[in-house]
Amino acid sequence: MKLNMLGFAVPIFLLFMLIEFLVARSKKRPYFRLHNSLANISVGIAERLLDVFVTASFFFLYDFLQKHYGLFNISNSVLLWILLFICIDFVWYWYHRMAHTINIFWAAHVVHHQSEDFNYTVSARITVFQAIIRMGFWAILPIIGFPAPMITSLLLVHGVYPFFVHTRFVRNLGILEYIFVTPSHHRVHHASNEKYLDKNYGDVLIIWDKLFGTFQKEEDNEEIQYGLTHPLKSHSFLWQHFHFCVEMFYAVKKQKGFRKKLGVLFSKPDAMPEGTRQEAEKALLSKYKSEEPALQPLSRYVIWQIAIALVALFFFILFEYHLYPAQQWLIAICIIITLINCGAIMEQKRWIVYLELSRLIIASSALLYVYFNPVLILLALVTLIIMIYYFDTIQKHYLKLVYTNVDQS
Repeated sequence: MKLNMLGFAVPIFLLFMLIEFLVARSKKRPYFRLHNSLANISVGIAERLLDVFVTASFFFLYDFLQKHYGLFNISNSVLLWILLFICIDFVWYWYHRMAHTINIFWAAHVVHHQSEDFNYTVSARITVFQAIIRMGFWAILPIIGFPAPMITSLLLVHGVYPFFVHTRFVRNLGILEYIFVTPSHHRVHHASNEKYLDKNYGDVLIIWDKLFGTFQKEEDNEEIQYGLTHPLKSHSFLWQHFHFCVEMFYAVKKQKGFRKKLGVLFSKPDAMPEGTRQEAEKALLSKYKSEEPALQPLSRYVIWQIAIALVALFFFILFEYHLYPAQQWLIAICIIITLINCGAIMEQKRWIVYLELSRLIIASSALLYVYFNPVLILLALVTLIIMIYYFDTIQKHYLKLVYTNVDQS
C-alpha cells in the first residue's frame, strides 16, 4: 500500500508544540494563550490540507519549465545541490521582503504575523495563498535549469528549518548568529516595535539581510511586542485570512482613476489610507468580545473539534493516494467548515448552527458516497426534513448548550 509519509509531519510538529507548551507551563512563562494557539493551528491545518491539491501541480510546472525553457542542463552533484539550496534561500529572501512591502503579497503573508504570541504554533500560520505565491517566485529555478525533483526535495528540507526559529526559549547561539537565521533573529522579524519593523527576512541564512541592509539584532533593552502594528483582535478563521483583502477593496474604492487604484495594490502596507481597517470592520465584522473570558465548556468543544480535524488531516494526507477526488473534496470541505466553525465559536457567533448543519449534510453525503445504501439515503432524508422543520428549536437548544451563560449577540 502506497502511503504519503508527509502525513507524519503532522504528529511530529504537534509533539514539538506540546513539548514547548509543557516547558512553558513548568517555567510559568505566559508564552501560550489558548485561543491564540487554536487559531494558529487552525490556519496551519487549512494550509496543509489545501497543499495536497496544489503541491503536485507545482512539480509538473517546474518539470515543464525546466524541460522546455531551462537555460542550462543541470545534473545531480553535491556542489549543485549546495548551489540550489543557496538559490532557494536567496529567492525566499526577496519573496519575503516583497511580501512585506507590496500590498497584494502582504494580503497573503499578513496572516503569519497576526498572532500576538510567539511559539511553535505560530509557525503553522501559513496560508495556501502564501504557499502559491512563493512557489511562483521559485519558478525561476527550473528556468535556470534545476530539475523539478531536486527543487521539490530541497524545498521540503528548506521548509522544516523555519519551524524551529519560532520560539522564545532559545536565546543567543553564538557564532551561528552570524550565518543562520536564529530564534533571536526571527523574534525581531515578528516584532511590531518600530525599531524592529521590516527586518530579518531570511529563512535559513541571515547573510542576505546583512548584505542588503535589513538586519537588526535583538536588543536586551527593547521588549518585543508581537503581532501587527494594529492588532487584529479577532479569532475568526475567515476574517484572519481575508481582512486585508477587504481593506484593499475599500482603499481602492476611495481612489479616483485607474492608476491610483492600481497603485494601492502595489504600494506598501503602511501607505494604506487611514481608517481603512475600521471601515472594513464596521462593514463586515461585528464587535469582538476581547475582554470576556471563554468558558470551559466552550473551550473544550473547540479543542475537540481541532483535535478531530488534526486526526482527519493526518489520515487524509497519509492515505491521499487511495482517495478518489470526490472523497478528497468532501473531506476537505468538512475540515474547512470545522475550522470556520471553531473561529466563529471563539467569536461567539449565532450562525454556527448553519455551519453545523452543513457539516452534517456533507459528512453524511461522504458516508453515503462510500457506503451507498437506499435505506441509509432514506434515513438521511427523513432526518434532514425533521431538522429543517424543527430548526428554530434545535438552534435555540444548541446555542444554549454551546454558549452557556454567554451573551449570544
